[in-house]
Amino acid sequence: MDTFADLGCVDRAPLVGRAGELDRLDGLLGCRAEGVGPVAVDVTGEPGIGKTRLLTEFAVRARGRGATVLRGRAGTAEGDAGAPFQAVLDAFADLAHEKRTAVPALARLAALVEERGPGSGRRGHGDLVRRIGAALGRVPAPGLVLLLDDLHRADPATVALLDHLLRHPPHAPVLVVLARRERQTPPALASALARAADSGALARLDLGPLEPDDCAGGLAYGVPPEAVPELHAASGGNPLYFLALAHSRHRRDEAPGTGPVAVVLDELTPLGPVERAVVEAAAVLGGRVTSELVAAVAADRRGTGPGDGQDEIDAALRALAGRDLVRPDEDGRTLGPRHRALPELVRGALDPWRRRELHRRAAAALARAGAPAAARAPHLVGAAAGPDVETAAVLVEAAERTGTVDPARAAHWLLAALDHLPDTPEHRVGRHELMLRRAHALGAAGRVAESRDILHHLIDTCRPEDTKDTKDTKDSEKAWDTQETRGAEGPGPGRDPEPGSGGSERTAAVLTSAVLLCAFMERHLGRYPEADALLRRELEREPGPRDGLRTDLVVEWGARALFATRYPEVREEVGRALDESRRRRDEAGTAEALTLSALGEAYEGETLIARTRAKEAAALTDTLTDGRLADHVESLVRLGWTEAFLEEYGAAERHTARGIAVARRAGRPFALSQLLLCSAYVHFLTGDVRAALDLAEESLTVARPLGGAELLGFSRAVRATVLLHALPLGAPEALAAAEEAAATVGTAQSWWATQARCMLAHSIPLGRDPHRVRGVLLRVGGDRDLSRLQPSLRPGYLELLAGAALAAGDLPEAERAARRALAEAARLGLSVQRGAARRAWGRVLAHRGESAAAAEAFTEAARESARSGAGLREAHSLLLAAPHVRAAGDGARAAALWRRGRRLAADGGARMLVDLADRTRPAPPDGGAPDGRLAVLTPREREISVLVAEGLTNQAVADRLSLSPRTVESHVARVYRKTGVETRAGLASLVVRTGVGGGQFSRG
Repeated sequence: MDTFADLGCVDRAPLVGRAGELDRLDGLLGCRAEGVGPVAVDVTGEPGIGKTRLLTEFAVRARGRGATVLRGRAGTAEGDAGAPFQAVLDAFADLAHEKRTAVPALARLAALVEERGPGSGRRGHGDLVRRIGAALGRVPAPGLVLLLDDLHRADPATVALLDHLLRHPPHAPVLVVLARRERQTPPALASALARAADSGALARLDLGPLEPDDCAGGLAYGVPPEAVPELHAASGGNPLYFLALAHSRHRRDEAPGTGPVAVVLDELTPLGPVERAVVEAAAVLGGRVTSELVAAVAADRRGTGPGDGQDEIDAALRALAGRDLVRPDEDGRTLGPRHRALPELVRGALDPWRRRELHRRAAAALARAGAPAAARAPHLVGAAAGPDVETAAVLVEAAERTGTVDPARAAHWLLAALDHLPDTPEHRVGRHELMLRRAHALGAAGRVAESRDILHHLIDTCRPEDTKDTKDTKDSEKAWDTQETRGAEGPGPGRDPEPGSGGSERTAAVLTSAVLLCAFMERHLGRYPEADALLRRELEREPGPRDGLRTDLVVEWGARALFATRYPEVREEVGRALDESRRRRDEAGTAEALTLSALGEAYEGETLIARTRAKEAAALTDTLTDGRLADHVESLVRLGWTEAFLEEYGAAERHTARGIAVARRAGRPFALSQLLLCSAYVHFLTGDVRAALDLAEESLTVARPLGGAELLGFSRAVRATVLLHALPLGAPEALAAAEEAAATVGTAQSWWATQARCMLAHSIPLGRDPHRVRGVLLRVGGDRDLSRLQPSLRPGYLELLAGAALAAGDLPEAERAARRALAEAARLGLSVQRGAARRAWGRVLAHRGESAAAAEAFTEAARESARSGAGLREAHSLLLAAPHVRAAGDGARAAALWRRGRRLAADGGARMLVDLADRTRPAPPDGGAPDGRLAVLTPREREISVLVAEGLTNQAVADRLSLSPRTVESHVARVYRKTGVETRAGLASLVVRTGVGGGQFSRG
């Protein structure tokens, strides 16, 4: 089956996602075969959810178990209740002649049903109901399954029969399965079913929506995979509406209203002319509507005016609500469709002339009511027959109103506006401005490639020298003077022309803005040479851009250089742009240049200059309103990261929190993702791992649809680093996540790509694969000094390199890396980086057996970390210090350090450090002499014990020492016997408490 036409009737569509429901029905049938359990099952769910399809599949299963299966439907095609016992009579019509002959009880039951008797309702059919009930009690094995569909339309006689059956369940293998729509169920039936459920005679089975994977795997025939999520969202997981929408959207070669769509719309067949007109009007209006608005749109074509026939419209709406085609809200002021997809399907089935007329009426009615442009826009598009400047203006306004919350919708309205704006010389500049806006909206919606294509077209076609400032041009462009051309995202994508500026100046502004946004997109995609070429050409153009735009160009050029790790090349030009912005008293431009300069200097490790710039930038941005910052939110991104690198975590969190709020409201997804990452980084270092993980997860969610591999890879890497500390020590998920992040950035050599690979090195367990850690760091860093890595973070990476060298047995290299870390940290003057360098040196000292000196180094690292509020680093340093303080003879102080370190880790949700703490728990002062226990070991046994404490397996120990695994097993067994420990964790704890092996087993 590969087309929707093959589905024919929806009953033949595959049943997906209902295995649990079928199993439950099977179980209930098995109980009834033994004469126990509920006699009936009440299957409920929204229209189209699959109740009928479930009954069809269960019928096949029940027949396979030998049961007689009869199936009936209540009501008529017109939606009436039908004749007395309609559903049961319909079911017994399927009873074959041979079955009646072979099973006398079924023959008598069929005769009773067909008798029906005079009268109607419970009173007129009471005797017959009791006789049918008695006959059901005589049904022999293997039994009878009675499937009654559409029971919400049941006639009173059928309701009476069900009520009797539920109050007096037959002691026979009989199971009644009824399906109904709960909203349309008559009160008498609803109360009978409720009583039966309370008594245990009835089992409830409510069908919910299908999962996305179920729809993708079983219903998405001929649908492109990328379209399935949208179809699932639009259908709400309702299988019938999923099929109908898929047919409507992806089978455009077929006639409207056919296939599954016809099944949905079949319910409209019994409607009268007024009810049908009301349904069509409501469908064209879409969403929730008022009866007055429906009346205005549904006015008949014979000249009935708006407001005429309101009573008739209200009566029709009341009838439609009774059929559950529309659903009023609690106060009855507005109504909406029973399913969000119903209006789309009804509109699609209308003939185009009728649809256009209804859209015209809707647009007029909404204009009279003063509705916002976003509400009028779809009807103007639906009613338009050609270019129209006024329609284009409304569509532009609709795009402005929706751009922050739904940039994809804004891009749609802008495309429609371009379709309606005449393509004539006097509108050329206006069309260029609309194209620029659309490129902004597409970029914010994650459709970066489309945005880039539009921008390239603008750059190729915008020629200020070709634009004549004629009176016609100026007059026609008045409607396109915009409040803001920055659009949905970008680091300075242009500023408005001055009021009254001519076509050539407007075109020049559009060209510069297009270059800015295109360079931003190229940077986002990791195409730094392309961004550089675009910006250089625009900066060198004669006549050049006016001052404000030139500042924006320089800032974007500097950002490109920074991300390409080449900031020193643009340092002087950024300084000149900063001076110019200050001279012009351009606060926004000054903030842009200041934050770029601050971040560039912080990256390069020029701490004093970076602090000065950051302090001035913070003072300036704090004076700007959120509205102003919405157009310069990249300034907050740069300021937050600067303060994080300068270890001013409180200020960083304050500015990122504000930036996150501004970016959310303004619809700036690129900035939002980076702000969330910065906040995650700050929370991580300050010891709140739980919050950091939540922020990193959200950043990843925002970054995923934006299309840039470097942002996505960096987001994954930050998440992996946080995950490493949130999971138990040795959990493999963090390494897998870090490897995915490194794979995402590929071979790129940018700032973010480099950081992603460094974070991979952090995630590799030192004790298991130190050579891989060294290899990753040296490939990324370029040499043994890691000179290609970010200078302001380099001491931390050198700490990891020293740890890897120690784990690999290369003490001289570890000493060299640690000394280099100390020198780098001293130059930077950053506490956390000094702490990293002290930890690196402490590892070297511990490896040399200098426990007292190692203890002092680790303790000093903890003090440095605490000085900046880096709680996670403080906890790690304390836990490394504790066993060496103990080995130096100060057990009480060791215990105090250990307790503080573990408490910091536990309070912040750093499970990895908690596990490390538990492995290094100091022995109580009177807890014996662990040194004595290890003293009885041979040198080889002590060597193997240290490696076991590092987390190595027997095979890994054997590889390290060039021994056989069996020999290692024998040594480990003897160690257990001599020391009295029983597990590898116990041995590791013993080794650490004695100071043997120092901190070699830690991750760094």
